[in-house]
Amino acid sequence: MDLFEHAGQKEQARRAPLAERMRPRALDEFVGQEHLTGEGRFLRRALEADQVPSLILWGPPGTGKTTLAWLVARSTGAAFDSVSAVLAGVKDIRETVARAQERWNLHRQRTFLFIDEIHRFNKAQQDALLPHVEKGTVTLIGATTENPSFEVNAALLSRCRVVTLRGLEDEELVALLRRALSDTRGLGGRVTADDDALEFLAASAGGDARKALTGLEVAAAHAGAHVDRKAAEEALQQKTLLYDKGGEEHYNVISAFIKSMRGSDVDGALYWMARMLEAGEDPIFLFRRMVIFASEDIGNADPRALSVAVDALRAFQLVGLPEGTLPLTQAVTYLALAPKSNAVLTAYTSAREAVTKEGALPVPLHLRNAPTKLMKSLGYGGGYKYPHNFEGNYVPEDYLPDELRSRSFYTPTRNGEEARLAERYEDIQRQLAERTREPGEDEE
Repeated sequence: MDLFEHAGQKEQARRAPLAERMRPRALDEFVGQEHLTGEGRFLRRALEADQVPSLILWGPPGTGKTTLAWLVARSTGAAFDSVSAVLAGVKDIRETVARAQERWNLHRQRTFLFIDEIHRFNKAQQDALLPHVEKGTVTLIGATTENPSFEVNAALLSRCRVVTLRGLEDEELVALLRRALSDTRGLGGRVTADDDALEFLAASAGGDARKALTGLEVAAAHAGAHVDRKAAEEALQQKTLLYDKGGEEHYNVISAFIKSMRGSDVDGALYWMARMLEAGEDPIFLFRRMVIFASEDIGNADPRALSVAVDALRAFQLVGLPEGTLPLTQAVTYLALAPKSNAVLTAYTSAREAVTKEGALPVPLHLRNAPTKLMKSLGYGGGYKYPHNFEGNYVPEDYLPDELRSRSFYTPTRNGEEARLAERYEDIQRQLAERTREPGEDEE
């Protein structure tokens, strides 16, 4: 590196955003995540023993995933290679692994491969990593805001330790802001700030250290030597809703939305619906969840619920936003207040369990198709009773394999309109029992 290059890098470091300049240089400077880095905790013990396994760092934005990965590599003396899953492909992975292998062959130096947003890697890209992680050519550290159980291949996930990072507490963020005010890498004592301004910036950041430090930097640029509450508010303009559409909070809020409807709390359902819409969630995502909900949690207690959900989706597709929020709201209120039944869900679960446990049982002969004379001679379709030839379009008959003849999968509830189906179901069961009762046998 020549003199001009060195000077250019120093100037670039000075001009970097405050959040970048304030990255911790050692684990002791790392704020938050005490459940990982505190004395006697998993990550600190792994570092002290120099036995850090491949890791998946899962947490909201601004909680220190990238910084923690860099600190892990630095504290172990390993090389640190970083790629972004947004930009990298299988070719980049192979080149990085080749460098890691060469580094080990020549210098016996380990390589930590950091992959930011690893959830964006497709299956082929994740599969390309697998043998190198398994052999130890690289120690993988993946960062993701999305639940790795859904986004990372099971084979790769089984070879990594999933580490969950939490959003920083307000007190921790205030401590970070105070350090940025005084540290020479930050504002170097040239700027002061009121306590309530720092507390406002911390509370507005929603656990995101990067967001808090950026807010302080903007406020200092506009306010000059002193940042008060008004300057902090002007810097942020408004409090951004904590809702990362690709992160854990996405799953938390949609879970609260579904559970509110399931619990018939229309006000809770409306609040979480509005929370998602105002944070920029795609309304189609909500509609899809509501269509599922209409069958899973309401089912035949109110068969109209499914039509309401689907019709609301069609109406939204017709009118779009902002008017499309009206059919959405109408459907949410209807689903929340509708009678509930999960009998449809349990029915499928029970039937699937029977299929999985018993395997492919043979179809009873009287139910088999008999398009040829040979099949008819073998008894296919023999004895089948056509229901429309009988009074009420029903005749007691066995439609399950012999091994499952006594099994019942659907248990209708007495909720809403499903009560009518329950009566019909019980009548059918009674007629079946009468057909199979031996002559002279008394009813129980």
